[in-house]
Amino acid sequence: MSGNTQMQSARTDLVPQSRGWTLITGASSGLGEEFARIAARGGRRLILSARSEDKLEALAAELRQRVEVVVIPADLARPGGAERLWREASEGRRIEILVNNAGLGLNRRFGDGGTDEAERLVAVNVTAATVLMQAAIGHMRHNGEGHVLNVASVAAFVPGPGMAVYHATKAYLLSLSDAVTAELEAEDSEVSVTALCPGPVETGFFDAAGMSADGPSGPMRPARARDVAQAGWEAMLARRQTVVPGGMTRLAAFAGRVLPRGLSARLAGRAYGRA
Repeated sequence: MSGNTQMQSARTDLVPQSRGWTLITGASSGLGEEFARIAARGGRRLILSARSEDKLEALAAELRQRVEVVVIPADLARPGGAERLWREASEGRRIEILVNNAGLGLNRRFGDGGTDEAERLVAVNVTAATVLMQAAIGHMRHNGEGHVLNVASVAAFVPGPGMAVYHATKAYLLSLSDAVTAELEAEDSEVSVTALCPGPVETGFFDAAGMSADGPSGPMRPARARDVAQAGWEAMLARRQTVVPGGMTRLAAFAGRVLPRGLSARLAGRAYGRA
């Protein structure tokens, strides 16, 4: 266990603790922070990971009033970052839930600027999510049960001019989740994969992606992170394959499935001011 990993004995008089552990990436803010609070309320021991150790430790100090918490800072954009995180998180522990929440966005016309930002986005949204999910599925199969919650997006259902790479990565994650679910169902496994596909959420995502805090224009207003996280968590425990919270978000996902791809792309481009 590395020197950055910290664990503190938890109070066990409040909530009976699970024997397994829940690993949450991107846990320092937004949806990840809300997932951590939900898990702690349910007595689930936590492994929190993100780049910001200070933010993780502040959240851990709060949650240790309920459960045991391990903090493992990690930059999933770095080569080997996801492998190192899994190795350290699973050493001597049974991971029963993986929340693949870490993700980056990029609002820029494709081909403008350098490639570094797009490479980091793919490294986190695709490569790291895949590495962690693959390791978790094998680990959970061995243990006989478990849940993976992949935080995708309604962006998975449509091409996104202005955020082309981001939309493509979320389409990949949704497709991967669906395919692995079919594999697990075919073997009658007790391991499940759920894809959470929210619309805009009140987090720091849009600022980090170079957009206004309100996100894309259109009828979908940002939802509360707490509500989206709760919807995803409940769907995961119910072993649902996909969850799209919110009426307008579900309508957008449906439209993305039935409308011609070219029309879907033009409509998304207008929302991002690119068409």
